[in-house]
Amino acid sequence: MSAVIGIHDGHNASVALVRNGKVELALQEERFTRVKNQGDAPLSAAALALRLADGTGVRIALNGRYMNYGQWQHDRILRDYERCSALGSRLKQTLKESAADRWYQARKARIRENGLSRLGLDRQQMVPVEHHLAHASAAYHTCPWPDEKVLVLTCDGAGDRLSATVSIGEAGRLTRIAEVSEQDSIGRLYALVTRALGMAPLEHEYKVMGLAAYSSGGSGALKAERMFTELFEMTRHGLAWRRRNGVPPMYAAYDLVKRLVAGQRFDWIAAGVQRFIEQMLVSWARAAVRETGIRKLACAGGVFMNVKANLALLEISEIEDLYVVPSCGDESNSIGAACHVVAQAGDRIQPLGPIYYGDPITDAEAEAALECSGGKLRAHYVPNIERLTAQKVAAGKIVARAAGSVEFGARALGNRSILARADSPNAVRIINQMVKNRDFWMPFAPSVLAERADDYYDKPKPVFSPYMMFAFRSKLQKRATFAAALHPYDFTTRPQEVTAEYNPSYHLVLKEFESLTGEGILLNTSFNLHGEPIVYRAHDAVDVFLRSGLEHMALGHWWVEKLGT
Repeated sequence: MSAVIGIHDGHNASVALVRNGKVELALQEERFTRVKNQGDAPLSAAALALRLADGTGVRIALNGRYMNYGQWQHDRILRDYERCSALGSRLKQTLKESAADRWYQARKARIRENGLSRLGLDRQQMVPVEHHLAHASAAYHTCPWPDEKVLVLTCDGAGDRLSATVSIGEAGRLTRIAEVSEQDSIGRLYALVTRALGMAPLEHEYKVMGLAAYSSGGSGALKAERMFTELFEMTRHGLAWRRRNGVPPMYAAYDLVKRLVAGQRFDWIAAGVQRFIEQMLVSWARAAVRETGIRKLACAGGVFMNVKANLALLEISEIEDLYVVPSCGDESNSIGAACHVVAQAGDRIQPLGPIYYGDPITDAEAEAALECSGGKLRAHYVPNIERLTAQKVAAGKIVARAAGSVEFGARALGNRSILARADSPNAVRIINQMVKNRDFWMPFAPSVLAERADDYYDKPKPVFSPYMMFAFRSKLQKRATFAAALHPYDFTTRPQEVTAEYNPSYHLVLKEFESLTGEGILLNTSFNLHGEPIVYRAHDAVDVFLRSGLEHMALGHWWVEKLGT
């Protein structure tokens, strides 16, 4: 069939292009606008997709049956969470799934289609894909087992009135066998706890996960876990869950959560909700395997951004193999919606592979951006920039790297990264002072040569981890060699395994570093200022470099330093 463009036009809007069975583009609008989690109609990303599609008759797959524009901004999200227990919000919950709710969705769908048509997208070619079907499609159609029967789990805050589903993928088709209402959302509960701890929902859940390790085994954490667990009960076959009698809908439960956590230590609360989410997912997955007999799982939805929960799943014997869609929040539903429409036409979709997309940074673009720096930088062209980068990092320098196409999603995968020695805890302090302002308890992550992965950490299952979607337990004898890229309390790590096939240039940086130090591992964090998206074009990289404390940058084949360094 002709190309399919997938559109997610909610929080952290994105666009994907699937053509000839391959994902050729996946990119968030924030990369263009430079506004973190940019939502609503993705103007610039859609324009790029249309240019790459280069033809007529392009079908447009929309994430969700409708979209409520204007709700993605940080302040709006905080306000909505804090007011969700008010009388008006509680009354609104009673109208869901009613005729009035269906009218509301239809109205929002029309507004959405009108807005997208103004981007140059053909309204007649638009196909809405139910939200959790898009998540399931992203998981199943891009997984590594296209010829096998696959158990597909989705779990998030909410979408199209659902928060979780269980499906079976076989012969290119998905069959849903269970679902959970948004009113019973465990993802929403985690977000409510995030807000109750003074952090931002839909943004800082990873901070709660990082904090949880400091009190995960204490009596206070166990008490908090029981408190959250008692809000829900599993259905008879364990394929779904629901709120217990008397528990308000999760979309009107902020006051309840505040009462539950009042007077408890913040680390107990974080540990309790993390333990709760891990045990819920483990119980759910075990029941799904038991009921279906399928032991290979593909997962999507924002809850599976929780790498510690993914580790808990990997550690149970019932699961043979596990695949988690990279950056599997709603931003990945542009991929899922497009994959569903492609599969409905009977076309086969290739497993995902490397996720670097869009126009690459060229050396000419880099040179032009450097010329606009106002004489504040010195730069010279280096044919073997990978070796020089490795030499500088080996010498203890912090190096920003912007090269090639940009990685999709929330996690830097080498092409828009800040690199440092992984054996230098002092690097964490320096990077935080220079650019990141990261919370003191939050770990950094490593990039590791895939062929050396077994040297540094243990895997419960032989999964491939190229997207930073899993945590693993580090090996005691190697912890000193990547102490700066471990969780400082429980010594877990969230690695990107790098192969020459997925990223030859970045793999070469690691190989050169290995030849100099004997270690095939680097600290890798995203190239951005705190509160801003990862850099995209060369001028973004130069801008962040100038506004930060960074002193060294590899921009394409240009080696860049600030004057005076």
